[in-house]
Amino acid sequence: MLNWSKIDTVLLDMDGTLLDLHYDTEFWLNVVPQQHALAQNISFEEARADILKRYQAVSGKIQWYCSDYWEAQLNLPILELKRQSAHLIKIREDVPHFLTELRRAGKELILLTNAHPECVMLKFEHTAIDNYLDGVVSTHEYGVSKEQQSLWHKVQEDLGFDKRRTLFVDDSLPVLHAAREYGIEHLLAVANPNSQQPHNDISDYLSVTDYRAII
Repeated sequence: MLNWSKIDTVLLDMDGTLLDLHYDTEFWLNVVPQQHALAQNISFEEARADILKRYQAVSGKIQWYCSDYWEAQLNLPILELKRQSAHLIKIREDVPHFLTELRRAGKELILLTNAHPECVMLKFEHTAIDNYLDGVVSTHEYGVSKEQQSLWHKVQEDLGFDKRRTLFVDDSLPVLHAAREYGIEHLLAVANPNSQQPHNDISDYLSVTDYRAII
């Protein structure tokens, strides 16, 4: 279990960690291929195969998370399409209590997300999770994703947190690996980022499926 007495700062991912990943999964694996198929006059299967190949080519890089990049690559109105699917954006059921209790305990809560700033604002509009936070950082401000060590050095320099007294929570194992490599002392993996999919089996990190169990 976490020793909260040794934690001052909590860095939180957004998609799959505070919010249900179902929205993003549905958007990138179904909505975008559907629109790509229509635009290119090809089958959904062909479009999805092409899209997945493009995703793989930039996996873990800032481009993968960049709406502007995909608008240019696919010639699709990504942000407008995201708004059309926004009814799927949902906060995890256990998150409000979790964040409320952390604030009550005096922890500093910082959102650290790879999401594009405009997507961050869209999700704030639909969930108001920003009301719980002391700060918000999109890695697009630095031009490099959380998977890269340079990002951690820059963010720590700007925020001034003590990595020995910081908890980082994320659903991505590559991102957690990068945080561990940088020296973040306390790490927590989310095993059920998508409410519509089975839980992930995580052995490398302390993991959680309901934040209320660790308060």
